[in-house]
Amino acid sequence: MAPFPVTDNIFYIGTHGLTTWLIVSGQQAIVLDPGLAQNVPLIEKNIRSLGFSLQDVNMLINSHAHFDHAAGLAALKRDTGATFYAMDADVSALEKGQHEGDNLYGNAFFPPVNVDHTLHDGEVIRLGNVSLKAILTPGHSKGCTTWTMRSTLDGKPVSVVFPCSISVAGNTLIGNLSYPGIVADYQRSFARLRALNADIVLPNHPEVTQVMQREERVQKGDKQAFVDPGLLTRVVDDAEKKFTAALSAASAPKP
Repeated sequence: MAPFPVTDNIFYIGTHGLTTWLIVSGQQAIVLDPGLAQNVPLIEKNIRSLGFSLQDVNMLINSHAHFDHAAGLAALKRDTGATFYAMDADVSALEKGQHEGDNLYGNAFFPPVNVDHTLHDGEVIRLGNVSLKAILTPGHSKGCTTWTMRSTLDGKPVSVVFPCSISVAGNTLIGNLSYPGIVADYQRSFARLRALNADIVLPNHPEVTQVMQREERVQKGDKQAFVDPGLLTRVVDDAEKKFTAALSAASAPKP
């Protein structure tokens, strides 16, 4: 799909099913989550259509080491020459190209990618006048990373949060041998996300915050359609409710 702006310097460049974000500072840019490997040519086309060359992409960042968000990293890194930054707890999965943690669907594989800079919880990366803070919100993956930044919308300041996924998504909650702390990590992440200030919430999957519907409202004249200060709390509440139900089901005695 054609790219579109969400704020003055954040653009949607993904597909209908998976978000990819372009964050710009002048003629330099950061890409968050290039999605599937087969999405990369479409993402690169969208980058060019916005007036950037691939070499203008200086940094690549990732939300988490699952194939639907990380499989395109290796190709986009190769094509742009960008530096790749990733949270420490996801580095091994990214560099092996394999999900970590027991999952009902198995440990999916994706093209491995070399991490140039290992991030730690709370670390800030900067490109020109853009600063992004990496916040560890594990559970969905060991190094699941929520990104926060300040942006502007029509010149007015807004707080933007790119929350990492907090769905269960087949993760084994009871008896997860390769990720024994998964339940406690989810619970801490719900609390951390609730504590964040977010005027605009930009997720990994567009349906989580109705990204496409909000863009339709923008096209109809509602320039504030993405501004929703209570949205992050609602997203977390919904995810925690589903997590609690999944945990209860996993804990129930087997007949």
